[in-house]
Amino acid sequence: MKKTLKYIGVILLFLVAYFIYTTYPKLDIVTGFSAKSVASHLFISGQSKEQTEKEDNAIPSMEMANNKVDVTSKTVTSTALGIKSRTAVFKPGLGAILLPPNKAVANLPKQVPLRIKNTERFAYPYGDLPQRDTVFLNINYKKLQQGVTNALKKENKTRSVLVIYKDQIIAEDYADGFNKTSIFLGWSMTKSITSAVLGVMEKQGKITLNQKNLFPEWEEDSRKNITLKNLLNMNSGLAWDEDYTEISDVTKMLFLAPNMTEIQKNKPLTETPNNAWNYSSGTTNLLSGFIRNQFKSQQEYLDYWYRELIDKLGMNSMLIETDFSGHFVGSSYGWATARDWGKFGLLYLHNGNWNGEQIINPSWVDFSKTPTNDSNDVYGGHFWLNAGGKFPDVPRDMFSCNGYQGQYVFIIPSKDLVVVRTGLLENPDFNVNKFLSEIISTIQ
Repeated sequence: MKKTLKYIGVILLFLVAYFIYTTYPKLDIVTGFSAKSVASHLFISGQSKEQTEKEDNAIPSMEMANNKVDVTSKTVTSTALGIKSRTAVFKPGLGAILLPPNKAVANLPKQVPLRIKNTERFAYPYGDLPQRDTVFLNINYKKLQQGVTNALKKENKTRSVLVIYKDQIIAEDYADGFNKTSIFLGWSMTKSITSAVLGVMEKQGKITLNQKNLFPEWEEDSRKNITLKNLLNMNSGLAWDEDYTEISDVTKMLFLAPNMTEIQKNKPLTETPNNAWNYSSGTTNLLSGFIRNQFKSQQEYLDYWYRELIDKLGMNSMLIETDFSGHFVGSSYGWATARDWGKFGLLYLHNGNWNGEQIINPSWVDFSKTPTNDSNDVYGGHFWLNAGGKFPDVPRDMFSCNGYQGQYVFIIPSKDLVVVRTGLLENPDFNVNKFLSEIISTIQ
């Protein structure tokens, strides 16, 4: 009997050790993702906890998380297996901030961006008044609507579709429970916003694409030769692991780090700059830190993104969330309506010009849609490309902002077209080639 109990004890110890080694460390990520997701959706877009848990959080391991909302303090606390909990706190102007382990609410950022929202009484896109009824004789509207309807079929998990042709909305539809005022998380579409902010700075003479010596921490080693262009092209040569299924560089950054701009900065070179493309959310947040370094004060940094780009385009619904240190999470946490995401696409469709004002140089737009070395023609300057014909029935000049779970702003200059799609399914499960080709085929 004692021998049997001893064997059972050994097995139990082994199981506990195995759990601690394989599962316990992941609970920080599970509870962090869940708390942050519920808080952001609830307090930014008004989406219920139940819907967020059922739809947006329907990914492996999230079923372990139990979320508790405190509406008064605007907090969400997520607990997993009763042994690990994380809290996200909503702060107006900054979004829902996930508290890093051992950090207190009292230490949240104090400064918030000053917004000067566009109240111009113009028709969309230069304001938010209804557009004039315009009928294009070269468009098959019945076929166009059928393409949009196909995208909104239940199995496609699409939440919004917006089609803009020659600055006119020619199709717009939403899944049940969503409408033109609904605010959608763009995930990595936010990377293109970060690139655009740098484009504005380049237009104003604050930075150049080829500048080096980007950070004092790099001055004593070969990282000093990394250019701003390398970072925007995601081929800096810095080590990075973008794996969302494991405890990796990107999950530690998004769900553990107090300052998300530091993680990529501290990585070593593993490749020669400009020779090895490696998609990295850490690189984009490093760029957010680089932008911060160009300003004397935190307030100037916070205001600049809105004053010089977002509010200037009248993207009044847009909110870019910050991390615990007050840096914009330029890799992942931008929110806006489909129509405001469409405005951003139009800025690039018009080569950086907005209603007569050149906000970004045309050369910056050209850079953004030029293939990065070693990317197989799928990536440019923080924009995705079709230059290599990944989508065979879509013009090769198409470039796009892409985000996790199938957030897209497609820009097709040869067709004078911007298409926005948000949802919970991405290519190939959501067939981008079929979706876009059905829309494009309706325009003669």
